[in-house]
Amino acid sequence: MAIITKNERVSSYYSDSIKRLFKNKVATACLVFIFLLIGLAIFAPLVAPYNPDYIDLKNKLGGSSSENILGTDEYGRDILSRIIFGTRISLTVGFTVVLITTTIGVLLGSIAGYFGGLPDMVISRLIEIFSAFPDLLFISGMVFVLGPGLMNLFIAMGIVGWAGTARLIRAQMLQLKEREFIEIARSAGATSYWQIMKHMIPNSISTIIIIISMNIPGAILTEATLSFLGMGVQPPTSSWGSMISYARTYIRVMPSYSIYPGIAMILTVLAFNIFGDGLRDALDPRLKE
Repeated sequence: MAIITKNERVSSYYSDSIKRLFKNKVATACLVFIFLLIGLAIFAPLVAPYNPDYIDLKNKLGGSSSENILGTDEYGRDILSRIIFGTRISLTVGFTVVLITTTIGVLLGSIAGYFGGLPDMVISRLIEIFSAFPDLLFISGMVFVLGPGLMNLFIAMGIVGWAGTARLIRAQMLQLKEREFIEIARSAGATSYWQIMKHMIPNSISTIIIIISMNIPGAILTEATLSFLGMGVQPPTSSWGSMISYARTYIRVMPSYSIYPGIAMILTVLAFNIFGDGLRDALDPRLKE
């Protein structure tokens, strides 16, 4: 009888998950769209028809034309170019903030779930405090103190957004620490660090992947909201939220000015949400056919 090793089981699990994901045509289409967005952000200087900060006051609030496909803004800047460069900001904020919040959340959630006692009590109370008020309120207050700007946005969103991740990881660790392989590792003399880093976190990878895919659209929307309020990315840097904010004044004269960046934001958030749902279903072993 053939013996299946642990690595083979893990490989089989993820290969089966990928197959299930690709069977979901809508989620696969969203994944392709996300890769296109990433490529657009990386190669924005090559793809954008114009410099997004180039001002041409003679051509301000111009409609769609062969030179400016989506028209121009109040300074004569090409809207399409600014939307393309805005993709850079949205994805940078989305991925960077989620990396920070996931790292903090996984670390604190693992400590709380594994050790219990005083560490669990302190971290659980912190989770409750950060979860008691809307994230946007906390982040707005921190940005007000730190000042607007992309780096301060990373700091504020990273510090505030970890609580949900920590709660999920804590629950996962409470289950895993009672499993047989952890008992074996403990009886073999493995340290707490080894048990957490080499056994418990690797067995939570599917949960962490789902958390990342589901939190990115929230980070993108938060950045757009703060930029809309003037507390996020500062001009002349292009951001979808700030573009919609500036377009309010001209919504009667040129409604498309606010519609186009809004469509870009909706499609991006929708793609990440649908892909996250598909990924969650694909990684759930209970849904195997």
